[in-house]
Amino acid sequence: MNSMITESVKAKESTTYAFSNIVTIKGLTKRYGDITVLNKLDLEIRKGEILTFLGPSGCGKSTLMRLIAGFDTPTEGSLSLHDQDMTRMPPERRPVNMVFQRYALFPHLDVFDNIAFGLRLKKLPKAIIRDKVLKIMELVQLEKMASRWITELSGGQCQRVALARALVNEPEVLLLDEPLAALDLKIRQHMLVELKRIQDVTGTTFVYVTHDQDEAMILSSRIVLMNQGCIEQIATPDDLYFRPKSLFAAKFLGETNVISGIVTARSGNEMSAAFAGGTVRSTQYDAKVTVGSKIHILVRPESVHITPVLEPYIDDPQASNSCVATLKSILPIGGRVILVAELPDGTAIKAQQIRTGEPSAFYVGQSVHLSWRSDVMAMLIE
Repeated sequence: MNSMITESVKAKESTTYAFSNIVTIKGLTKRYGDITVLNKLDLEIRKGEILTFLGPSGCGKSTLMRLIAGFDTPTEGSLSLHDQDMTRMPPERRPVNMVFQRYALFPHLDVFDNIAFGLRLKKLPKAIIRDKVLKIMELVQLEKMASRWITELSGGQCQRVALARALVNEPEVLLLDEPLAALDLKIRQHMLVELKRIQDVTGTTFVYVTHDQDEAMILSSRIVLMNQGCIEQIATPDDLYFRPKSLFAAKFLGETNVISGIVTARSGNEMSAAFAGGTVRSTQYDAKVTVGSKIHILVRPESVHITPVLEPYIDDPQASNSCVATLKSILPIGGRVILVAELPDGTAIKAQQIRTGEPSAFYVGQSVHLSWRSDVMAMLIE
């Protein structure tokens, strides 16, 4: 491990990132004529985290990135770094660097000179530039490619050059705008692991833009889910996946079962609800819920436990988060299988299982018992 990596690790170990905000955004709004692209966003970015802006095309995530970088100015609101206002500060004065989707490398320069470009603009001594570039090249595993031309590199290698060129300037915040979009699947998966490693070593705050759910789930400390210029939810990957705060969040990230129910009881911190063929109980629910409220019960397919009903089923009034349904289809997909069962009211519930190669215990038309744990279930007011 070289000295740069060793020093970075020591620095990271001695710093508490989780409770220190580096960027504060208040009421940030961007309009183009009558079109509102971002609408009164409030957001705090923590030092040392990987924060991902996730959402469908046109939700405003790239616009937000450009505002942080200083390539555009907001219509309203403010943006500060370490309490210093930089709402209208020009990009070159911000301690922020950006890695673009197309990398924006210089084809007439070799790898070393591409990485050194920003340092030379700062007019640093040649010895310091050489030392910094060689260390960052080792960090991104390009140390044997200093004299290569950009046209001689693969897509993954170009991505590493772009990353090194940004990191060598030691920005406080590194912005990455869909940097892996141009790579094929295997290289993209490998680069995700590399990005996590590099961020872990340097401790640099990464702000990442993507529309790819898997990238966001693998890479992020927190995810900012955006929808039509607004923030839908800010949460860790696990919280966003298992405890979505809206139907949009539940449906956008992965696949989820949505079951309609009615609240039947609420006592202390526990709530009960009935749905077609079963009941649920939970201690995690919206405080606005009252008896009679219509709700959506949300549970992921991989969280649904499915077993054949091998003998006449006796409804147990004490049982919760369970029901009996009729199996309608069996869909093998690679190493997993999706079993789709139907409740008495026609609602479809999907359960996911790992394929083992053993003969299946299921067949279309049979009665099956479905159940799930309360801690993997979310409930929203309809």
